[in-house]
Amino acid sequence: MISTSDFSNGVYIKVGDKLYRIIWFQHHKPGKGPAIMRVKMKDVFGGATIERTFRGGEKFESPEVTRTSVNYSYEAGDSLVFMDADYEQQEIKKGTIGLSEKFLVEGMKVVIVMTEGKIIDVELPPSVEMKVEYTEPGAKGDTVSNVQKPARLKNGLEVKVPLFINEGDRIKIDTRTGKYLERT
Repeated sequence: MISTSDFSNGVYIKVGDKLYRIIWFQHHKPGKGPAIMRVKMKDVFGGATIERTFRGGEKFESPEVTRTSVNYSYEAGDSLVFMDADYEQQEIKKGTIGLSEKFLVEGMKVVIVMTEGKIIDVELPPSVEMKVEYTEPGAKGDTVSNVQKPARLKNGLEVKVPLFINEGDRIKIDTRTGKYLERT
């Protein structure tokens, strides 16, 4: 069992018969009455994000979750294939992990999260390096301003980058937000 006082980002809980992952939470103590916990959580299998309010001290079932470090191997039809240290392959259907799928690069070390023999999530490193496939050339001398332009990456994802970034440059992208971090 898990209590509202144990909530943190990334914790899995069962509410009713559904499995949720906590995305955001806030403890709130109104001037009058008991404390409450405001929570934004994502339905692991349905994909919907909902906001709920729970009473302080409320308890929930905590599912048995295992995390395994694996390498992303390749894309096979409508599946993504991961391999662990024992060369055993795990497959996950495309579209299951959402935007994170766009950041997968062959050989990348990731952590797969499983419950009841099913992969429910793939945890990526905080940032990933990618090559800029196409972007408009920046105007000479515009390296100081905070103006940004769109750039298409090798994986097809489009991000906003500073004007000094050119085609062929390698940049670091935040995998949680999909935003530009720095040129490498």
